[in-house]
Amino acid sequence: MTFPADNVAERATTCFRNTYGQPPAGRWAAPGRVNLIGEHTDYNDGFVLPFALPLRTVVAAAPQPTGNWTVRSELTGETVTFGTDDVSRPGRVTGWAAYVAGVVWALREAGLGVPGARLAVASDVPLGAGLSSSAALEAAVLTALVDLGGLELSTDKQPRLAQRAENQYVGAPTGIMDQSAVIRCRTGHALFLDCRTGQVEHIPFDLGSAGLAVLVIDSRAPHRHADGEYAGRRASCEKAAALLGVTALRDLPATGLDDTLTRLPDSEIRRRVRHVVTENQRVLDTVALLNAGQARRIGPLLTASHASMRDDFAITVPEVDTAVDAALAAGALGARMTGGGFGGCVLALVEADRSDRVGAAVAAAYTDRAFAAPSFFTATPSPGVTRID
Repeated sequence: MTFPADNVAERATTCFRNTYGQPPAGRWAAPGRVNLIGEHTDYNDGFVLPFALPLRTVVAAAPQPTGNWTVRSELTGETVTFGTDDVSRPGRVTGWAAYVAGVVWALREAGLGVPGARLAVASDVPLGAGLSSSAALEAAVLTALVDLGGLELSTDKQPRLAQRAENQYVGAPTGIMDQSAVIRCRTGHALFLDCRTGQVEHIPFDLGSAGLAVLVIDSRAPHRHADGEYAGRRASCEKAAALLGVTALRDLPATGLDDTLTRLPDSEIRRRVRHVVTENQRVLDTVALLNAGQARRIGPLLTASHASMRDDFAITVPEVDTAVDAALAAGALGARMTGGGFGGCVLALVEADRSDRVGAAVAAAYTDRAFAAPSFFTATPSPGVTRID
């Protein structure tokens, strides 16, 4: 894989040299991800369809014989050192470095001999935009430590381990989608993931040949109560599954859903269940269309997904709703919020030659409502985590 001379990989190398006074032994890059469709289905054992972004988090690293771990963040300018006592149990390292310590902890918990290491981190994955900056950091650190230590850890086992680091060490209740996407995605494909079995299928997603593009719109909306609300949605889903006598909401078929919902005690929990069940079906329908070479026809599924997140799961905010409405009015074939919600990004399926027009329409709508100006980029399906050199 090649990178331009002034990119994030070179920045990681510079950060490493400036911090440790020597070159790194190698550099490892992990992407951000955008979820084409399938929101809040992952922790319900359901289906998701993410793809990796060209935006990357790069870790430059080298062994450290003392057995400690030192990590420098280009973004914050902080250097954090921690030892075996700090990774003996969750919570000993906090802040951004907890994601690094969590990976070390998870590897050790898996019985793997993690080498001490010096690391430097640089990234162009936006923070707080719902593009999995945390999973990108975890995956890049994980792969670096596996390579440096010559550890035997197959690719298919790495996402669960990275998820465990985030769930149990950092304390964020994420599903398996983010880690799977940043580790297992392929160029030109979306990753169809069964979150119960871990099975994946690489779905062709070459929009350029169809004259299409995915425009990603960073709404710049601050995440409002995201952590507590996310945990609350997850608790509601688990409660509903228990009330309905199923292992997870994934086990509920879309056929006959209205009758199933009558068995639940209140309208709010019924709406939560309806979103998850119908969203799973939308993922399956999207996969079928892409496999049939019908990418243009997925637009209405994307838009229906957004309506479900807005009306049933109640996780959108005015900025993302405005972006979706403006994109559709400007000719997008479909648009939806992507990510956990309460802020973050919107993706729009557009004619390739209309990306600028759609972006301008969203920006104008933001100006009219006095929102902070959004930013845009066109997303191309990219590879998962890889060693650069």
